[in-house]
Amino acid sequence: MSETDRPLAATTTGTVRGRTENGLAVFRGIPYAAPPVGGARFLAPRPADPWDGVREAGTYGPPAPQEAMLPGAPSPAGSVTGDDWLTVNVWTPAPDPAARLPVLVWIHGGGYKLGTAGDAGYDGGRLARDGRAVVVTLNYRLGMEGFARVQGAPANRGLLDQVAALRWVRENITAFGGDPDRVTVFGESAGAGSIAALLVMPRAQGLFRRAVAQSVPGTFFSDELATDIAGVLAAAAGARPTAADLSRVDPWELPAAVAPVSDEMLRYEDRWGAVAHTSTPYSPVVDGDVLPVAPWQALAGGAARDVELITGHTRDEYRLFHALGGRIGRVGEEEAATALRVFGPRPDPVGAYRAAFPDASPEQLYELVQSDWLFRMPTLHLAEAHLAGGGRVHVYELTWPAPAHGGYLGACHGLDVPLTFGVLGGFGAELLGPTPPPVAEELSARIRTAWTAFAATGDPGWPAYDTGRRLVRVLDEKPAVAAYPEEVSRRLWQHHAFGALPSLVV
Repeated sequence: MSETDRPLAATTTGTVRGRTENGLAVFRGIPYAAPPVGGARFLAPRPADPWDGVREAGTYGPPAPQEAMLPGAPSPAGSVTGDDWLTVNVWTPAPDPAARLPVLVWIHGGGYKLGTAGDAGYDGGRLARDGRAVVVTLNYRLGMEGFARVQGAPANRGLLDQVAALRWVRENITAFGGDPDRVTVFGESAGAGSIAALLVMPRAQGLFRRAVAQSVPGTFFSDELATDIAGVLAAAAGARPTAADLSRVDPWELPAAVAPVSDEMLRYEDRWGAVAHTSTPYSPVVDGDVLPVAPWQALAGGAARDVELITGHTRDEYRLFHALGGRIGRVGEEEAATALRVFGPRPDPVGAYRAAFPDASPEQLYELVQSDWLFRMPTLHLAEAHLAGGGRVHVYELTWPAPAHGGYLGACHGLDVPLTFGVLGGFGAELLGPTPPPVAEELSARIRTAWTAFAATGDPGWPAYDTGRRLVRVLDEKPAVAAYPEEVSRRLWQHHAFGALPSLVV
């Protein structure tokens, strides 16, 4: 590889050398903070140490410690190991400080306990090249390291990592051809929940101008709930819920030690409520300091009125989890009634859903209420809260069904990710099939064009949402602008207030 294929960029901590790939300069594994290990474990992120000379930035940094996605699966670290969990990756079509291109910063999902920016599905090449934008992806602490509410440590360390990464972007992105005044954060699932938090966190103010929140989860924990959950998790690791005790457990052994709690959460329904029916004991904590108020309340009060927002969800959000749990075709009246009782809006969730969807089968009701509670209605309410607070918001719904597996996954959770990045293999192939149909490429191009146009100008190409017409972009084989399609669910949930979930411990 010649020197002309080895682009250089000068950051505040030292010079990095990347690679030229398909006409882009690509830099991987750049530290934005010091490794959070040893005495720094469970603390807020610290500045990265500077280096002399040129640092090679050709490979992704190691993922944060996390449990295996499935029992018996290989370690998420793979062949990339080390303590530099807090790194960023940059794709740029013009590594020239004079370029001043819009910047898109991706925050990955994974239930606040899984994932890595090094996933091939998050390759930013097509977004950067086709949209002429700088794309940044980042790692942040997960699970116990990032989100457990432990004594002697700040809450929401994973969110604080994200803030540190955004500060790195503000201070350094000019060297990669980016415009620090046109930064857009975008993310899906837990990444979108993180963005909902960042919108209202005082420490994140001024670090981004626009945001795209894809499938916002409604699970935010009260301090009391998070403290109780952390106590159970720490006990599973044979420790007290303190930074000092947990620091004695190897960071890669800790996720495996506490993972069984995720499989047995129903044991704690009388203490954790609806959270015990989910697959993750982690969420952002409304602790009164790092995250002072739940996003919906803070946005309605105008906390981010100057930030332009896109938010939306898929039509069949819960179908993926339904399938992964082996429940397709196996849900009866009793299970449907339980789901409606646990997740539906008060005062009469069972009667309200059955009256609103009189032709729905028990399985459809089971799926509908969980799609609504976990993603669809939190996302819509986030949009309406931002609007109430004086902000501008564009809303979408993805209704195009995934063609793989006979189409039974529908427009499921996560389908928007391969379409957003234009990476249709890997995880994308699990949803789109080994040979994606032409419509997948067409829809992906439309989404990528909308996201990069929004990052550049604030206009994704469809009208802003309002509570009169409620116009949204419906993403399907023939995209359209139409009234919000889930009006029945919207009416069911219109008086519900999303916020910090309480502890049921007396």
